[in-house]
Amino acid sequence: MTWWLRDRDHDAIICDGAVRSGKTLSMGLGFFTWAMGTFHQKQFALCGKTIGALRRNLLQDLLPRLRAMGFRCREKHSENCVTVWFGGHENRFLLFGGRDESSAALIQGCTFAGVLLDEVALMPRSFVEQAIARCSVTGSRLWFNCNPEGPQHWFYREWIQQAERRRALYLHFTMEDNPGLSPRIRARYRNSYSGVFYRRFILGEWTAAQGLVYDFFDRARDVAPVPEGDFGRWRVSCDYGTANPASFGLWGERNGTWYRVAEYYYDSRRAGRQKTDGEYVADLAGLLAGRTVERVIVDPSAASFITALEQAGYPVRRARNDVLDGIRVTAELLRSGRLVLCDTCGDCLREMELYCWDTGREREAPRKENDHAMDDMRYFAMDLAGERRGFAATWVERKV
Repeated sequence: MTWWLRDRDHDAIICDGAVRSGKTLSMGLGFFTWAMGTFHQKQFALCGKTIGALRRNLLQDLLPRLRAMGFRCREKHSENCVTVWFGGHENRFLLFGGRDESSAALIQGCTFAGVLLDEVALMPRSFVEQAIARCSVTGSRLWFNCNPEGPQHWFYREWIQQAERRRALYLHFTMEDNPGLSPRIRARYRNSYSGVFYRRFILGEWTAAQGLVYDFFDRARDVAPVPEGDFGRWRVSCDYGTANPASFGLWGERNGTWYRVAEYYYDSRRAGRQKTDGEYVADLAGLLAGRTVERVIVDPSAASFITALEQAGYPVRRARNDVLDGIRVTAELLRSGRLVLCDTCGDCLREMELYCWDTGREREAPRKENDHAMDDMRYFAMDLAGERRGFAATWVERKV
C-alpha cells in the first residue's frame, strides 16, 4: 500500500497470486492514497473485466474504507465516475470495462495520471495496451493485479517475466498474506479447487491446463443411484446439436442437492439422421415424462430451438456460456456434493472420464470432443451459481 512513498525506481506494480489473498483491497487503498497524495485535478482510470464487476470486486469494499480514512468520495453511476477529495486535492476516477477487443475504443483519447487494472489477465491485450498508452502525465504509474492463468498468457510472458525490464515492482501473494482469513476459511478455499485451478488459485502458480478436466472425479466413489421418493423441483439443461450430438440432462432437487437422474443424448452422425427442433422438443417432453419443469436452461446460441421451446410453453433460461468459469463452478459443486451424477446417466459419465484439456491451443480450453453432456452440465451449474452467490469462491465474473 505504501511502496510508492519510498520507491522511485519503478513505474508500475504487479500483484498476482492466490484468491482471497488481499491483493485487490491492498492495491486499491494504495492506488487511491498515491493518487490523492501526489496529484491534484487529474484523471485516473479504474479498469475491470466489466464495470459491474469492478464495482463489486473493488469499489464496494474500498469506498467505505476510504471514507473511514477521511476521504470524501462521490460516485456518479450515470457517468461511471468517482470524484475524491482529500488533503486539499481533488481528482476524478473514471470506470472502464475491458470485456472484449472493442473495449479499447472506450478509453482511446483519454489522458490519465495513472491506471489500475483489476484482474488484468482477463482483459484483451488491445484494451490493456490502450490504457497504458493513455498514462502520459509526468509521474504516472501503472497498477496491475490478477489471479494466474496459463504460462503462455501474454501478460505473464511480457510483463511478469519482463518485470525488471518494464521497471515494474512484482509482488506475489498467498492466502497467508491476508490476516483476515481464519484457518477454517483457508481450508474451505483449498477444498473448493482441484487440479489446475488449485495450482492457480490456491498456490498462485501460472500453470498449464493438461490432462482430464475433472481429474478428481471417481466413478466408484462419486456416482450414486437415483434416490427413492419425491423430488422438490425439476430442471433440464440442454446442449443443442444438429450435426453434433444433442444432450439434455434432467435434474431433480432434494434437500439442497441436485441429482442428474436421467438424460437424453442423440448423435445424428451415428444415427444417420438429423432431427428437427420440433422432434427435439418432443424428445424433451419424453425425458420429463409428465414432470413439471421449473426451467429449461439452453445454450444461448441455439436460437431456433429456444423459440421452439417457448412456443411449446416451456420456461426457458439462456445459459451463461463462459467455459472456464463454468468448469470451475461445476467442479466446486461436484466436489462439495451439491451436484450428484446418478448411475442412470451413462453418456455423462462416459464424457466425464474422457473430457480433457486441449494442450495444442494458445488460449486454454477443453478439447472439442466428448463435451456435449459436459456443456449441458456446465450450463446447469452456472445457472445454479447465479442464484446462489454463496459460490463466490469460484464464481467470478470474467470471473466473472
